[in-house]
Amino acid sequence: MTPALSVLDLVPVRSDQSTGDALAASRRMAQVADELGFTRYWVAEHHNMPGVAATNPPVLIAMLAAATSRIRLGSGGVMLPNHAPYVVAEQFALLEAAHPGRIDLGIGRAPGTDPLTRYVLRGGASDEDPVARFPEYVDEVRLLLEPDGVEATLGSRRHPLRATPAARTAPVVWLLGSSDYSARLAAERGLPYVFAHHFAGKGTAEALALYRDTYRPSEAHPEPRTFLTVNAVVAPTYAEAQRRALPNQQGMLALMHGADLFPQRLVEDAELIGIPPEQERLAAAMLRKWVVGDPTTAAGQVRDLAATYGVDEVMVHPVAGAAKGTDRDTAPAREETLRLLAEALAN
Repeated sequence: MTPALSVLDLVPVRSDQSTGDALAASRRMAQVADELGFTRYWVAEHHNMPGVAATNPPVLIAMLAAATSRIRLGSGGVMLPNHAPYVVAEQFALLEAAHPGRIDLGIGRAPGTDPLTRYVLRGGASDEDPVARFPEYVDEVRLLLEPDGVEATLGSRRHPLRATPAARTAPVVWLLGSSDYSARLAAERGLPYVFAHHFAGKGTAEALALYRDTYRPSEAHPEPRTFLTVNAVVAPTYAEAQRRALPNQQGMLALMHGADLFPQRLVEDAELIGIPPEQERLAAAMLRKWVVGDPTTAAGQVRDLAATYGVDEVMVHPVAGAAKGTDRDTAPAREETLRLLAEALAN
């Protein structure tokens, strides 16, 4: 079986780039994915990180949808505890109205940032735990996205509440997770579900089995629907793929150890620094969970992932670093990961 391919993008910012450069590179990469026939292109939500420009999924989706013609665009995901559900529903209702049939709303439960930034995002509110209200917020967003909206009571009167005045269609809502919490909630609500294999690296089989075994069919989704995400670096040779993976490995190690974060290094700069000896085993284990290699090897790894976890779609997070001298508004190594993988899977 050859699985469908999709893309997850954090809009990485390299040490030689401005935010504008990183956005331009992601716009070009979305166009490449569109031309190659990828199914969907999702952008993440992370805040106050020096190497990540994906801070606002709706804004990014609008930019990418305007630059492409066919591919589905979505969030991977909107971190719902950071936002008022009505605002999220308004944003994605407008996106769906502008690009009908092309919009996915992926919803996550994690804050996606540090405690201070989370506090600021919530307007300084600290009198409740929005994470604890996540199931309620999910239900609110789903209802508000319906073309007829809902009715709400204020005082003695009932008022109509719609995300947009005259919707004809609604975006597809997905739940995202890296534990069994969202798997269980997605199954209870009859929603599609995605496991963040690229981030967690373990517990994938258990979460997907829980989702499928406890799934309650809904009108929109009579059958469980799922796929998984994986970090990927594909190059003409395995050695070159390893080189290109090094900058992202270093960034992930810093995150895991609570060290200061930094823009993504260029490959040559990353090679000069290397991996500290005490972190080599962890770095090697990390790489084994990724799709890394030449096109034939990488295509085999993707097929194995799809077969192992019983999915017909794999969302790759292309993390290949750039070489010195790369045009600042491009990411050719990330684009090559998509091209080589798509071509190898088609053969």
